[in-house]
Amino acid sequence: MSDAPAIEAVLFDIDGTLLITGGAGAVAWQRAFRELYEADANIEEHTQAGMTDPEIAAIIFREAIGRDGSESERAEAIAAYLSHLADAVAESPGYQVMPGIEALLARLSGAGVLLGVVTGNIEAAAHIKLDRGDLNRFFAFGGYGSDSRDRTELTRRAIERGGAVVGTPLDPTATISVGDTPRDVIAGHGAGIRVAGVATGSYTVEQLDEADADWALATVEHGFPV
Repeated sequence: MSDAPAIEAVLFDIDGTLLITGGAGAVAWQRAFRELYEADANIEEHTQAGMTDPEIAAIIFREAIGRDGSESERAEAIAAYLSHLADAVAESPGYQVMPGIEALLARLSGAGVLLGVVTGNIEAAAHIKLDRGDLNRFFAFGGYGSDSRDRTELTRRAIERGGAVVGTPLDPTATISVGDTPRDVIAGHGAGIRVAGVATGSYTVEQLDEADADWALATVEHGFPV
């Protein structure tokens, strides 16, 4: 990797990488399904870190309602989730921006590195989660769960949008993503970029290394490649 060009763009996952909401997303899904169907929707029992919001909605319908929701029902459920998310995030005592993140983002943006997000959150949910930590100000573009259920595809969309921001396609060899799960590693590699795995979510440094992260770090404060 010593012959690789200097990194010019960095794409950050949100949950477990930039921040944790302390379970606010699960609370919002629970409130949404109670409101619409009087059903309990415990996503922690049925989902895994790194899933996209549309995937989560489909799983909740199968597990909590016992059938696949129609397209209009899934849209209604996502709208209800969003209507509860801001309050759930604001109320969460466990909300936390991850160690070193704000200082890193300020340093990178000050050095002219282009910053984006790449996340399974639908776009509106991503901005709600970032807002409490005052992190929206760092990101000019992103790839979201509302773009695709497939994390590799939404990572590609983020790379395309980054190119639109600067007026020329991003160089994949000068672009990296940062995430806390093996799904993030697979997505970044699938999109043709290198990946820094950070063990600030549900996976250890060893597990991220086994998933072939190009860098496996305890936090972004320890050995970040830019």
